[in-house]
Amino acid sequence: MTARHEEIADELRRAIDREEYTVGSLLPTETDLAAHYGVSRGTVRQAVAALTAEGLIGSRQGARRVVLASRRSQSFAELRSFAEWARAMGREATGRVVAQTYRPATKEDAVRLHLPEQNPVLHVLRVRGLDGEPVLLERTVYADWISPAVEAIEPDCPSVTQRLFEDRGLVFAYGEHVIDAVAAGAQDAELLGIRRTSPLLRVRRVTTTREGRPVEWSDDRYRSDAVSFSVHNSIGNNALARKTAE
Repeated sequence: MTARHEEIADELRRAIDREEYTVGSLLPTETDLAAHYGVSRGTVRQAVAALTAEGLIGSRQGARRVVLASRRSQSFAELRSFAEWARAMGREATGRVVAQTYRPATKEDAVRLHLPEQNPVLHVLRVRGLDGEPVLLERTVYADWISPAVEAIEPDCPSVTQRLFEDRGLVFAYGEHVIDAVAAGAQDAELLGIRRTSPLLRVRRVTTTREGRPVEWSDDRYRSDAVSFSVHNSIGNNALARKTAE
């Protein structure tokens, strides 16, 4: 049986996701929350502590809690697949391969994946969705050593990352991300069901194993009305690096 403080924590998470409490706003006081849920302040304090540990709210002695983030935002505090992120929001992730082909590695492929030019690499164009609604295009290039395993995965697999872990024990351990904005081209617009030139949030990433061996590099394009990103930092740990546009 789920403890009452866990139920309250989950209700607060959903309220933050629905933007009943927006980022930067204050949560009600412990007294008000206790009255609303019909529980003691101690039970509320346990629920709030769970959200604080997850980085959704900030806590300060003697002050009301401030909303720092929602699960609608994809945080770079941890390396998480699209499907895992969707599940954390209570949403269903979908995937569909539009095109999949081997090509000789370009100079860019070779640099990013640490392999010789002209080595055959697998290019995959995949549409990702939330509850069936397309929100992301992934143009991914897989290193030659993992390409056969990716090619064997069914085209509608919701999580390639999870399948590679189950089948090969492969862990995507490290990622480098470059974020910018681009206008949707004709193919982007058609596959995402948006107008051409609509703004897209682009994330170019390289993902490696624990040993630093590159697995893939990808050009991911998100509908700007569907996904945002957050970076949690502090005076002692800043995960965000600013770069000039290329």
